[in-house]
Amino acid sequence: MTNTYDSLYYPYASQRNVVYGNRGMVATSQPLAAQAGLQILKEGGNAIDAAIATAACLTVVEPTSNGIGSDAFALVWVKGELHGLNASGQAPMALTPEAVKEAGYEKELPKYGLTPVTVPGTPGGWAELSKRFGKLPLTQVLAPAIDYAENGFPVSPTLAKYWKSGFETFSKVGKGDEFAAWFETFAPNGETPKAGDIWKSQGHADTLRLIAETNAEAFYKGELADQIDELSRKYGGYIRKSDLEAYTPEWVQPISVNYRGYDVWEIPPNGQGLIALHALNILKGFEFQGKEEVETYHKQIEAMKLAFTDGLKYITEGKSMSVSVDKILSEEYAATRRALIGEEALTPEPGEPQKGGTVYLAAADGDGNMVSFIQSNYMGFGSGVVVPNTGIALQNRGNNFSLDPNHDNYLVPGKKTYHTIIPGFLTKDGEAVGPFGVMGGFMQPQGHVQVVMSTVDFHLNPQASLDAPRWMWTNDKTVWVESNFPDHIAQALQRKGHNIKRSVDEGGFGRGQIIWRNNKTGVLSGGTEPRTDGEVATW
Repeated sequence: MTNTYDSLYYPYASQRNVVYGNRGMVATSQPLAAQAGLQILKEGGNAIDAAIATAACLTVVEPTSNGIGSDAFALVWVKGELHGLNASGQAPMALTPEAVKEAGYEKELPKYGLTPVTVPGTPGGWAELSKRFGKLPLTQVLAPAIDYAENGFPVSPTLAKYWKSGFETFSKVGKGDEFAAWFETFAPNGETPKAGDIWKSQGHADTLRLIAETNAEAFYKGELADQIDELSRKYGGYIRKSDLEAYTPEWVQPISVNYRGYDVWEIPPNGQGLIALHALNILKGFEFQGKEEVETYHKQIEAMKLAFTDGLKYITEGKSMSVSVDKILSEEYAATRRALIGEEALTPEPGEPQKGGTVYLAAADGDGNMVSFIQSNYMGFGSGVVVPNTGIALQNRGNNFSLDPNHDNYLVPGKKTYHTIIPGFLTKDGEAVGPFGVMGGFMQPQGHVQVVMSTVDFHLNPQASLDAPRWMWTNDKTVWVESNFPDHIAQALQRKGHNIKRSVDEGGFGRGQIIWRNNKTGVLSGGTEPRTDGEVATW
């Protein structure tokens, strides 16, 4: 990829240079986690081992975004083939719409507490990846994470900021006894760690060791499952050991669209990667004169609104969708949605095709294996419920279920909900270009579209693609832009009917990583996010 990026144009860009290597590379939001993955590569592991090591390490060194109680998804390139892993968990069998309404929630599931807790898929995802593609034992791969949990690590600046924010949230909403272990684990002295403070968690280390020694069996069928069950029963939760025992990560066929000669790959629903592909399918019918053009941003925003509105209506567990993925991604449907885009901002409505808080990492090794991996609780620390003495912060993914029986994502016991976390992957002519991702709730498909277009349409290198200022559509005609977003373009978009709001918090615009591979030379080029404490570790 040729870099045509002018760093002077974006005064608040990271000013980092793209990083190169050829024997291995790991990019993620925490330097210690990236270095853990690189350590595993140097010990003889492959990209899959490195990804697992990095992911496990991130549960320790970035607990504000993910944890052992998370869900995960992965796209894995091995021997010229792309594999998809859906390691998201299902709703507990006792979590019925009737039970939720009896608990006092008439319109939606709560954000916090035990009610929105679904089965965590992450530990099973690690074990499944290791079993199918890894070279090293899980005990060796998880060793760096265990070491950081047991002996401590210095907290980074961005991490400290979001840790404090989580504490402020749970100080307001976490009044019940079920939240006590969160405060004991993450704010043991009544306050959160500041940048440079050492934090450790023996319970977290013990849990990771058990997962490693049993290939996650302890989490789903053993003593950790018993502890989750006990906590849930004690405080009126719905998840049971039987739900954990019934869980198995699922290998899935990735979905894609061809965008100007490149195949863009995502995990199929229940993930929202479909939205990114749908938007790109609409956008490929336009020609763009340059990145920093009003018409470029206008059409991007309009396509994203249309794709997102469809996604929010139809995305759920694949077998429960009332419209097939193929119909949504068809050229015919893209054309009908594209035709709605005019000179003025529109208020989007879902179309009708013919019926039919997160961490991201990218890893690559010298043999051509590559991994796009994402795992997350939700809304930062997740439910706010921690299993005592284990470091297991339980996710709150159930909050995304609908209580409307006419909605595709209606809550059903044993069902997987609409999921925000999505890994991305790029190929060209059947060869891997590489993994990419932008974490951050409903920003993620929007970040994917912006990164892909920066790469394919505007020829920016990985770091430049991540540095560029972002926009985020939220609802109706409202679009948030970053503080460094060009003012003249913001004003021009406003004149087109967009309700432009400028944000001072760059954290809401996602945090991404990219690794591209030159298939002729084997050289890897990587970029990491200026909006967090990230690093590209390479050799």
